[in-house]
Amino acid sequence: MGSGDRDPPQRLLFAFEGCGDLDGQAAPRKNHQHRQPVCRLWRRICFAPFNIQVNALAPGFIETDLTGSMKTTPVYQEVIARTPAGRWAHPDECAGAAVFLASRASDFVTGSTLVVDSGYAIR
Repeated sequence: MGSGDRDPPQRLLFAFEGCGDLDGQAAPRKNHQHRQPVCRLWRRICFAPFNIQVNALAPGFIETDLTGSMKTTPVYQEVIARTPAGRWAHPDECAGAAVFLASRASDFVTGSTLVVDSGYAIR
């Protein structure tokens, strides 16, 4: 079967506010331990034989109206110090990753987490 003969896969995309231990790193959030089982669960879901992709988007710290009050906290400065870009992300900076995972460009991508955190998780 040639590449033009395949049906486009159905896609399931999960977004997690920092799955933290993707590389053995613990996220500095209180409720981090409650998210880990969910992050591990989706990785075990394999629907590829049924032409369904399961991937996740793990954004880092994002400046929004809801996180604006954190600018006066020590956590805000700790994140800036640990993030190579030296700032929090803007919401539109995660959009490209979501578009990629939802597009035909990711037809052969499944069981993956795309981390969009400017390197926060690896430091």
